[in-house]
Amino acid sequence: MDFLNGIVALANFVLIPAIAYGSQLALGALGVTLIYGILRFSNFAHGDTMAAGTMFAVLTTWGLQAMGVSLGPLPTALLAIPFGILGAAALVLLTDRYVYKFYRAQKAKPVILVIVSMGVMFIYNGFTRIVIGPDDQRFADGERFVISARDFREMTGLAEGLALRTSQVITVITAVVVVAVLFWFLNKTRTGKSMRAFSDNEDLALLSGINPERVVLVTWLIVASLATVAGVLYGLDKSFKPFTYFQLLLPIFAAAIVGGLGNPLGAIAGGFVIAFSEVGITYAWKKVLVYFMPPALEPEGLVQMLSTEYKFAVSFVILVIVLLFRPTGLFRGKAL
Repeated sequence: MDFLNGIVALANFVLIPAIAYGSQLALGALGVTLIYGILRFSNFAHGDTMAAGTMFAVLTTWGLQAMGVSLGPLPTALLAIPFGILGAAALVLLTDRYVYKFYRAQKAKPVILVIVSMGVMFIYNGFTRIVIGPDDQRFADGERFVISARDFREMTGLAEGLALRTSQVITVITAVVVVAVLFWFLNKTRTGKSMRAFSDNEDLALLSGINPERVVLVTWLIVASLATVAGVLYGLDKSFKPFTYFQLLLPIFAAAIVGGLGNPLGAIAGGFVIAFSEVGITYAWKKVLVYFMPPALEPEGLVQMLSTEYKFAVSFVILVIVLLFRPTGLFRGKAL
């Protein structure tokens, strides 16, 4: 019985949160890796693109809620995601047209585009704060749990309860569907193949008649979609606060680099590596270990390597280690 309680506690406090968080990071890292692989620069404005797309979705959600529209047990925000994508797409396309396009025409070095993207990041962040405010914004509705800890305990008779939040289930299902559609698009459609060819060899792609502006347009549309979906899922799972998405830039970039920058499959793997590392290192393991260890060996302390306030430090350390010893990442992406 203690063993089963330990497994439930492990799933409740480590496995399920890490899988949901990893799915969110994977979607964010996919956007970063597409920009790097196709447009050849590290987009530091990606976190605030997520914030802006989520903001449009939150405002739409509030409007739908005010009109009495709902999805019953599911969050109304799912209906608002397409509007969030439209808002984010308009924002990034305007930015590309009036900012990034100039530097592409000048054949600017990637480091210049990185600096430019930092300026865009601050503009996006300020825009989001002005429109929706800097504080936490709650927009989740519907049923909070698929199964609550109390219901689980009553069904199983175990001391530990397993709480499965609706947002966590939606996150995983949505991430699987989005990733499947993205890989189908990149591998099976003519536009997707053009994007891959452009990423592999830009000059040869241009000689083959591929329209670079079309590739750029589609890339930004996909990135806006990924950013908005990832941002809304994160907001539903936690809460929406613009500065939080600015902070998410570090684990998202760490995920993309750990997996292999420019490699979509690596971005997904990197997202889960970072998520499990952050959750595992900042979790107080005493609650789980007491079920697996004899009473004489039960730990007295929390068995917590780092406080949760330092979870982003975990991403930074992993990022530094990968850059030092394997700069191409787990899946041999492009080195920085």
